[in-house]
Amino acid sequence: MGRRARGSYWTAVLFVLLGASSYGVMSPLIKHVYGFGYTFSQVVVHQLAAGSAMLWIAAGAARKRSSASLSPRLSLGQWAGLALIGTAGLAMTTVLYNQALQGLKASFAIVLLFQFTWITIALDSIWNRRLPGWGRLGCVAVIVAGTVLALGIGGVSGPHAAALPLLCGLGAAFTYSLYLAGTGRFRSDLDPAAASAIMVTFGFILVLALFGRGAWAGEAEPRLILWAAVLALLGQVIPTLLFTIGIPRIGSSLAALLGAMELPVAAAAAWLIGGETLSALQLGGIAAILAGIALAQKVPAKESPASLEE
Repeated sequence: MGRRARGSYWTAVLFVLLGASSYGVMSPLIKHVYGFGYTFSQVVVHQLAAGSAMLWIAAGAARKRSSASLSPRLSLGQWAGLALIGTAGLAMTTVLYNQALQGLKASFAIVLLFQFTWITIALDSIWNRRLPGWGRLGCVAVIVAGTVLALGIGGVSGPHAAALPLLCGLGAAFTYSLYLAGTGRFRSDLDPAAASAIMVTFGFILVLALFGRGAWAGEAEPRLILWAAVLALLGQVIPTLLFTIGIPRIGSSLAALLGAMELPVAAAAAWLIGGETLSALQLGGIAAILAGIALAQKVPAKESPASLEE
């Protein structure tokens, strides 16, 4: 790998880590917004509306800088790909995860969403018709073990085990995996900001059709718009832009492992925002997750379809 390719690779790795970190901050904030009395429909519709608007602004700014076409000619398959990633991936992850957060502690909802790590690698293996190497499986094992320690999954019981929120959390993990896998395979000459804007817009259209009737918040609308902008920035704008740029360079399997950064960031955010405490065991789990991320960078290229040399 040449110096330029190596620099591009590590930039992509950094983008994915930053995108995952941004997404991690969002979970306790959503719980915080629910505390103001806003409903699921109000939050999810406003969040995707704000995300779509902000990304189109970013796409317009990118067009002015590069003097390139905002929407070069796309094939029907490329439009279908953007629509599928935006609806089945982005929108349904937001819908299912926000629904799970209504009935679960933020920490346990994160555990469920975090199953995207192994699901994405499994989808990637099925797509490539090749089992992941032992090195990559070892990274998954370290990260999963760290997950159990960091969030104390064994201690969850009672009302936190309600069936519908559990299913929504696991469903969000699957749709998030579809998003990562789809982003890793989508190819076009479209600017990343424009591609992200189109994906989120498709997702917003779906969410508006499903939940738009109950989205108006009346006198509380101005504050909801402000919170929606914050949630959209953390959950749709920053991750979508950075993932759209970074994942095609490193592959969806490695991106899933790097996405583990979401968990320690979410735990830290829950401590800062929600006042949750972290035990020594949980801190050890976070350290294990970070170790798994570091080990993922040591996996030989021949074991990983994420290598730039493949």
